Amino acid sequence: MLKIADLTGKFHTGEECALLLGGFDGMHIGHRMLLEKAKTLNLPVGVMCISGGKGGADLFTFSEREAIFASLGADFAFELDFEEIRDLSPAQFADLLLKEFSPAAFFCGSDFRFGKGAAGTPDFLGTYTGIRTDVSGLLELDGEKVSSGTVKKLLERGDVLGAARLLGGPFFVRGEVIEDRHVGRMIGFPTANILYPGNKFPLKRAVYETRVQVDGREYRCITNFGSRPTFHNDRVLTETYLDGFSGNLYGRTLNVGFVRFLRDIRAFSGAEELEAQLTEDIGRVRRG
Repeated sequence: MLKIADLTGKFHTGEECALLLGGFDGMHIGHRMLLEKAKTLNLPVGVMCISGGKGGADLFTFSEREAIFASLGADFAFELDFEEIRDLSPAQFADLLLKEFSPAAFFCGSDFRFGKGAAGTPDFLGTYTGIRTDVSGLLELDGEKVSSGTVKKLLERGDVLGAARLLGGPFFVRGEVIEDRHVGRMIGFPTANILYPGNKFPLKRAVYETRVQVDGREYRCITNFGSRPTFHNDRVLTETYLDGFSGNLYGRTLNVGFVRFLRDIRAFSGAEELEAQLTEDIGRVRRG
């Protein structure tokens, strides 16, 4: 039922900790404020994640979330399977947390609900466990609720700039570079190709400006997320050209961070027209 990732080596079962409670399929700016509050206790901080919840894909895979949480100073993450906890009563859910951890405090948003039928509330959790439960009000930005759902709506439109504002950093995909058909190399635009995880929320299929770090250097990039209709290839890949990079990336794990929408995907008359368009795309990226 429970998957725990120790991010800093500071988490030890049985020792006091602070727990951030919620779905946490990403880490938007509201979540970051919760984390900063929890860190003031000078205890190991753990972040709860739920897999397979709310009937939709997660913004980030668990391994991607581990990287995000660690970069922000969380000490461990734990993942619960929605199907395994959905029918627990609020008391049973609280007992699960108490059995697995030794929480000195809980931190959550005012909309946090748990247990069968979402009957459990932060007030119930604090009363039932006797443990400090710090509840933060919902954050709004430009009159809109900051939430994973809002981020997903922006990504569906290809608005990665708007998504980054809510996330506090770029939306990204992390994966291993695989071999494909080498079409990009033949027209002077070799690409690093990554399979998009099946359980990760898909942004709009389009061409984007992106960033990738390799061996400590950041590269400006263009990324095609989707199919390759010019070559009648329907396989969905994250296909990235790293401007100025020379070398072999096969087997390497890369993070591709989405910076801005460039254009929709379309079919070209052939390799020559596609090459001209890619030259225009990278020119836009270089000009900023």
